[in-house]
Amino acid sequence: MRKLRSLLALTLAAPFAAWAGPVNINTADAATLAKELKGIGLARAQAIVAYREQHGPFKSADELTLVKGIGQKVVDENRANIRVDTDRAAPQAAKSESPGS
Repeated sequence: MRKLRSLLALTLAAPFAAWAGPVNINTADAATLAKELKGIGLARAQAIVAYREQHGPFKSADELTLVKGIGQKVVDENRANIRVDTDRAAPQAAKSESPGS
């Protein structure tokens, strides 16, 4: 019975422990970045926000390596959960409109 309870507790907790992101690195605050990205504590998250405020929005996840203390390994571990602002709706809308309309 004890093993069953332990297994049940692990089964119920596992999805919450493994879940992270997605998080937009151009809009998220430091607390959210620290919470959602693996290997990013509050100090690194604050550095991301400071870099973004000084240099403008990130164009890709890989640009996080420009922030002191963040290496490619951290970016690669979080790549699936990192989002950046991209305005893809405008170009598609322009493509769907025909010049003669």
